[in-house]
Amino acid sequence: MEKNPGENFCLRILEGALARHRPALLFLVQGESSTGVYQPLQGVGPLCRRYDCLLVVDTVASLGGVSVQTDQWEIDVIYSGSQKVLGSPAGLAPISFNSRALSKIESRKTPVSVFYWDVKHLSNYWACSGEPRKYHHTISSTLVSALREGLAIIAEEGLERCTARHSACAKRLHNGLRGLGLELFVEKEDARLPTITTVRVPANLDLKVLQDYAMKNYAIEIAGGLGPTAGQAFRIGLMGYNATTDKVDLALKAVREGIQHARKLQQTSKL
Repeated sequence: MEKNPGENFCLRILEGALARHRPALLFLVQGESSTGVYQPLQGVGPLCRRYDCLLVVDTVASLGGVSVQTDQWEIDVIYSGSQKVLGSPAGLAPISFNSRALSKIESRKTPVSVFYWDVKHLSNYWACSGEPRKYHHTISSTLVSALREGLAIIAEEGLERCTARHSACAKRLHNGLRGLGLELFVEKEDARLPTITTVRVPANLDLKVLQDYAMKNYAIEIAGGLGPTAGQAFRIGLMGYNATTDKVDLALKAVREGIQHARKLQQTSKL
């Protein structure tokens, strides 16, 4: 399946692809970090069941920032990352398998070629197999403790309040960027990921000057584009403890001043 960068998939396109290709597995990214696109998942799970297909979802850049209803949406495998909205150090990838996915794993006839990717071994290591635990690797206890604290902070705030905060901050950022005369990369509002905003690089703007200014003066890292957005957009992340109105306003100030600084340097170089 292919869509233009900045667009997501509707159920009609997804069903057409499932009917045409009959895959064993459909992989979707709920929050696509290179383009800032949000992929709706409601209704996809039942489609996959209709075509005898597993649904696997990446929520690395979305979990905690938008609604994720794993069982209700009939997602078979779902994973995330500890370092984004969950606000913990990088290094852990929470993952969940439902009974359909586990049945597929158990029925596998060929051995997994890479020991570290063998979910059966990992399941035993995680004490999920009901068998005596065997050594697989040594996990970082400090990372687990940090992730627990990140989850505890979200639980204390409340998951619905957490996602609402991210949504409100994203809208504030979007309105502020448009007020600066900038164009959002994702045109449709309902296709924009609240946690990552992509902005089209204005014509004749040296993005590196803007990035350096924001880092030097405000310690704010403005990321460049990735993949299909490389050279076309820059990205601003609002995740976890950075999703606050004061951080939004500070980011807008850095962008505004950085663009002004870049324009002045450009004019000076022409003299």
